[in-house]
Amino acid sequence: MSRYRPPSTPGSKYITPAGAARLRAELEALWRRERPQVTAAVAAAAAQGDRSENAEYTYGKRRLREIDRRVRFLRARLEGMTIVSQPPGDPARVFFGARVTLETDAGEQCRHRIVGPDEFDMAPDYISMDSPLGKALLGKRVDDEIELALERGTRSYTIIAIDYASQEAST
Repeated sequence: MSRYRPPSTPGSKYITPAGAARLRAELEALWRRERPQVTAAVAAAAAQGDRSENAEYTYGKRRLREIDRRVRFLRARLEGMTIVSQPPGDPARVFFGARVTLETDAGEQCRHRIVGPDEFDMAPDYISMDSPLGKALLGKRVDDEIELALERGTRSYTIIAIDYASQEAST
């Protein structure tokens, strides 16, 4: 059994200003605060002598590799991102940043905001534009119906409203 993992497909390159700020803050915290602390701890552990049986040294080096991997990812990700701060030219259709109100066949309503894959965890109603529901919603208009194939069967939604006015109000 090999350790090879096929490369994952990168997510969409769109992000809101709040999402970009969060990624920049994480990068800054890792590079300016956490990495120097871990580096100092590793240097202190290395000064104790035998590194082969020194757990602080071993785990510190592992944490440095994790930090460096995340820093490389964040820098590459931020470099290629497009920050979307303006609503689209056609606000009657669902695009990135839209708040969409949906209604199920049972009459239940739910509201989602279409965001990039790096920020869907910022709020409970955020969904990634790369998710199955996000992909199904993109380009649709009010009163369009969407059928989403799930493991337990299909689910139907009707678009009730599309809103771009509150683009950054609740982030």
